Amino acid sequence: MWARVWGFLYSNYFRFWLKWILRLLTGKCELQRVLGGAEAGARRTLSIGNGEAGAGAARLPRKRRILRNAVHVEEAEVEKCVRDIMKEKKIEQKDTGFKTNLHISLLQISGYKKLYLNVENLRKVPYDSENEEHEEQLIELWNLLMPHENLKARISKQWCDIGFQGDDPKTDFRGMGLLGLVNLVYFSKHYANEARQILSRSNHPTLGYSYAIVGINLTEMAYSLLKNGALKAHLYNMVSGLPQMEHFHQFYCYLVYEFDKFWFEEEPESIMHFNQYREKFHEKIKGLLLDCNVVLTLQD
Repeated sequence: MWARVWGFLYSNYFRFWLKWILRLLTGKCELQRVLGGAEAGARRTLSIGNGEAGAGAARLPRKRRILRNAVHVEEAEVEKCVRDIMKEKKIEQKDTGFKTNLHISLLQISGYKKLYLNVENLRKVPYDSENEEHEEQLIELWNLLMPHENLKARISKQWCDIGFQGDDPKTDFRGMGLLGLVNLVYFSKHYANEARQILSRSNHPTLGYSYAIVGINLTEMAYSLLKNGALKAHLYNMVSGLPQMEHFHQFYCYLVYEFDKFWFEEEPESIMHFNQYREKFHEKIKGLLLDCNVVLTLQD
C-alpha cells in the first residue's frame, strides 16, 4: 500500500520538482542529462525508451506528448522528430552531441520494430515446394552441409542425414515458415566449417540430436526473444543505428553454436529430454540478455 502511495506522490508531485531543481542546477533538461550521462548503446537507448520519452498519456501537455511519441516514430520521421524535441525543450541546434545521440537512439528504437516486422513477415511465408526460390535454398542447404555427397532425389531418406524428420523437409518448416530455412542456410553459408562440425557432432551415438530440427527450434527461440523485446540490449549495443535482418541471423548463429556446446556439456540421458534442456538453455540466454552491456555474437 505504502509503495503505491509513494509511487503516486512521486509521479504526480515530487518528480516534477526534482526535475526542476536538477535543471536549475545543471542547466540541462532530463533528456539532455540522460543522453549525456548514459553510455552509448543499450543504456542510453533504453533510458529514452523507458524514461521521459516513453511515459505519459493522451492528457499530457504538447511538450510531453512529443517526447512520448518519439519512441513510436518511423525511420523517415526521426530527423524531424529530433528537431521538434530540440525546439520544444529549447535545446540549441548547435548542440550536435545531443542531436546525434538522440538521432541514433531513435533510429535504434524504430529499427528494432521494423526488424521484428520483417522477421515476422518471413516467418509467415510457408515453405512452398512449387516455389523455385524455396527449392533452390533447400538444395543449397544440402550442398553446404554435404558437399561431398550428392542428393539422389528431392524426396529422399537422405534428408534425415542432416537432421530432418522425414523424406520431405518441407513439412518441418510449418512452425517457422521460410524463416527456419533462411536461418539454416545463413549459418551453413557464413560459418560452413562450424556448421559441418556441429552436424557431425549431432550424429554422436549417445548424445546425438536432429541437427535441422534443432536448428528450426532455435529459430523459434530467436524469434520469441525478438518479439518480447529481450534482444533490445544486444542489438542496441551491436548496431549504432538500424538493426537489420543480418543482425538477427547473426544472433541465430550464436544460438546454434552455443546450444551445441551446452548440449554436450550437459550430457542429457536421451534426446527424449530435449524440451527440458532446451528450456534450460533458453533461461540461460534470457539471463545473459538482461545485462545492459550484452553483445552475443559467434565471434565472442
